[in-house]
Amino acid sequence: MKLTDRIQDNIVVLEPKGKIMGGPDASLLHDKLYELIESDRKKIVIDLAKVEWMNSTGLGILISSYTTLRNNNGELKLANVTDKIQSLLTITKLVSVFDAHDSVEEAVKSFE
Repeated sequence: MKLTDRIQDNIVVLEPKGKIMGGPDASLLHDKLYELIESDRKKIVIDLAKVEWMNSTGLGILISSYTTLRNNNGELKLANVTDKIQSLLTITKLVSVFDAHDSVEEAVKSFE
């Protein structure tokens, strides 16, 4: 997985690309979140448009990210959830936990 980030309307947009399957992916996203929290950037959108696949460990990374932000008075939203990831969220009943949006723009606006 590769991870890029950008700022859109004062919201951090994280853009993972590839497969989210644990191992180094977990620490990459986790370290980035802590770096953002320490710099007082606590409104984050994860754009899943370029994520090819995510396994249960990948879901765990998302849950951990969500919890980390919540514990630090932040918010995490998802954007561009692919059909494959949407079915994973539905099967695991996490669809009710994550605030998911059809586009990054919608997710960013939802912070207002």
